[in-house]
Amino acid sequence: MTAWRGGTAMFLWLVVVTLFGVCAATEPKIGRTFSAAVTEHQAANSSDSDAPLLAATPPMGWNSWDGYGTTINEEQVKANAQWFAEHLKPYGWQYVVVDMEWFVVNPKPEGNSKTSEYSIDAYGRYVPATNRFPSSVGGMGFKPLGDYLHSLGLKFGIHILRGIPKKAVEANLPIAGSSFHALDAADTTENCPWNFDNYGIDAAKPGAQAYYDSIATMYANWGVDLIKVDCISSHPYRGDEIRLLSAAIAKTGRPITLSLSPGAAPLDKVDEMRKYAQMWRISDDIWDLWHSTVAYPQGLGDQFANVVKWSGLSEPGRWPDADMLPLGFLGPGPGWGAPRRTRLTHDEQRTMVTLWAMFPSPLMVGGDLTASNEWTTSLLINREVLEVDQHSTRNHPVIVTDDTVVWLAESSAKNGYYLAVFNRSDASEDIRYPWKELGLDGGDYKLRDVWEHKDLGSAKALHVNLASHASVLYKLSRVTAPAP
Repeated sequence: MTAWRGGTAMFLWLVVVTLFGVCAATEPKIGRTFSAAVTEHQAANSSDSDAPLLAATPPMGWNSWDGYGTTINEEQVKANAQWFAEHLKPYGWQYVVVDMEWFVVNPKPEGNSKTSEYSIDAYGRYVPATNRFPSSVGGMGFKPLGDYLHSLGLKFGIHILRGIPKKAVEANLPIAGSSFHALDAADTTENCPWNFDNYGIDAAKPGAQAYYDSIATMYANWGVDLIKVDCISSHPYRGDEIRLLSAAIAKTGRPITLSLSPGAAPLDKVDEMRKYAQMWRISDDIWDLWHSTVAYPQGLGDQFANVVKWSGLSEPGRWPDADMLPLGFLGPGPGWGAPRRTRLTHDEQRTMVTLWAMFPSPLMVGGDLTASNEWTTSLLINREVLEVDQHSTRNHPVIVTDDTVVWLAESSAKNGYYLAVFNRSDASEDIRYPWKELGLDGGDYKLRDVWEHKDLGSAKALHVNLASHASVLYKLSRVTAPAP
């Protein structure tokens, strides 16, 4: 867990403020003014601050959606977390994220059911369903699970839907830490078009900020490190609710990464999303197919156009998100389709991880980690590939045709580059380009195959033969300068 900044003095100040009842007596809150909280939140996300930058590199983790849909339970979270801590944590992976509808007593894998039964507290907030998360009994919520994940050295994330539970509004329940009630926050004329759980929040109502404050305070008390909020960055874009939730997180004082979903997030809102969140989706859900003819789901081949649109818009602490990696065993209850091994070929799986790394995108692997085989594991623990995702810069496409895509990025080494070459066609392709057409000076470059950890000698130009939907990722270093 991240320690409080400010040391002992800050701790004593917080204790004194809390004891004197700065917050409403109905639920204690961290005793800081809103303006101070926002200042601290902005400082934590400013490169000019001495404080660590939140999500300084693309977040890396596991999300339960691709393997379990909405059916994940406590035992399964812990089993995946144990595997994660043993196999992925040593390579820099951090987050374990419990995805959608952890508060539903009778879940269906795909979620969004009109027959859902909810677990909700007296203040109109969803709490974990005790039949699925038994450690949450007695009002403990997710704190015991969060404590367990932190004991493994991991970070804890949860999925939420924007808005306020319809059940809370129907009963007009009080909003914790305030004098308001659910009707003082809700927009009963609006809800997520594909989910029935919540009404929207009306930002103009007096209880709007109070409700988001109440849930953010609860999540911070549980030890949550990442909140993935859905139906907010697209279908439709809800800028008011993004701002309310970001402000609520700032008030808690806890460094919580805010992830916006689904996509495609609007390009013209990039400055606003950079201001209030750390990551946002650039597409609808990507699943284990190459091409889709419908809006949901999308395929891997469809993602090339999206990453091109968003190239160059990543910044430390602010990451366009290419979605989860549907790798390994997508079961026992995936959010889409029947339980299965990923249908992507080995070449396509490498292409997916390579494209995400070169973009660069947050890496959130899906599937049941405990069923991972040697191949799936190898995709996630290649240090050289992860280095591209975490530390390359100036990432951009240099060639985009119907069949071939080439991306170039700079490595941390002096005069070092990464070059990714993709064959999007349904047949093998012989790909040749002079270095100058790829944005490089002429001369000789030494090539290293990053996936295979093999040095390939020097070359005067790019020449590679790729199978259908295959790719290659090279590390380049200049050997000789171009001829005058």
